[in-house]
Amino acid sequence: MSTSYPLHLARPALALLLAALLVACGREPGPVGPQYSEGTGGSTVYRLAIHPLHNPSKLSQAYQPLVDHLNQTIPEARFELEASRDYQVYEAKFRAQGAERPQLLLPNPWQTLEAMKVGYRVVAMAGDAADFKGLFIVRKDSPIRAPADLKGRAVSYPSPTALAASIMPQWFLHQNGVDVQRDIDNRYVGSQESSILNAYLGEVAAGATWPPPWRAFQKDRPREAAELKVIWETPPLLNNSVMLRNDLPPALAEKLAHLLHTLHETEAGRAILAGMETARFHPADDASYAPVREFVARFEREVRPVEKR
Repeated sequence: MSTSYPLHLARPALALLLAALLVACGREPGPVGPQYSEGTGGSTVYRLAIHPLHNPSKLSQAYQPLVDHLNQTIPEARFELEASRDYQVYEAKFRAQGAERPQLLLPNPWQTLEAMKVGYRVVAMAGDAADFKGLFIVRKDSPIRAPADLKGRAVSYPSPTALAASIMPQWFLHQNGVDVQRDIDNRYVGSQESSILNAYLGEVAAGATWPPPWRAFQKDRPREAAELKVIWETPPLLNNSVMLRNDLPPALAEKLAHLLHTLHETEAGRAILAGMETARFHPADDASYAPVREFVARFEREVRPVEKR
């Protein structure tokens, strides 16, 4: 069984804490739809759409330095950051028809496979593969000791299409004798932070996430994080990709790929990467994600469809 819990429908205690998080960020979330600008000096505007790793304010803090670096390094173009309210909104954006689609994507590996179908190609992997794994977060006073202890209880995830924070954890449970569709109450709560907070507040027995949001939560909310622990982690898979729309000018595409692949070689680049909780951008292409295709196919055969058909 599964339930979707958008942030605006979260229980009162969770909603209050989420509101506090946004206030702590110093601003409200930015617009979630496609963003347009006429740019400066007649430069074409290219939008970089990041999948919902964080709430929009936190995502801006993490990724705006990369966009600023692109603008400084490639002055003939203008780049803008685009956040999305949730995974489904993000997926609708790159599947849209026409020029309103973002030109650059940073999707999760499942979304990478989907974007390949609609005119995007991979140019990099964002982070080390070893960092792309699912985590189960529980309270330190939790009685949960083994996956079977979750039977009859609730588990939170950001979205059904979150690979590291939903699909891989559910595969882990499946491999450990838990019938994901019948034995537990799957709650899709809209974001990584919300999944962790559901565990903190005791709304669920365990919250699923993956390392970068968990590290960010520990830095931003140390008091709450001190009451939580990682009880299990899944084996790793390939990390998120960077994708370019196929109609991007070839010279620009080459510059972007080179800039990303070499970002870790300078002190300024390493500072940008640290803010994104990303070790480096590795060269990659569509073929690099074949193992993800194989994993998802097996998951769908044995557990559930990734998306409702």
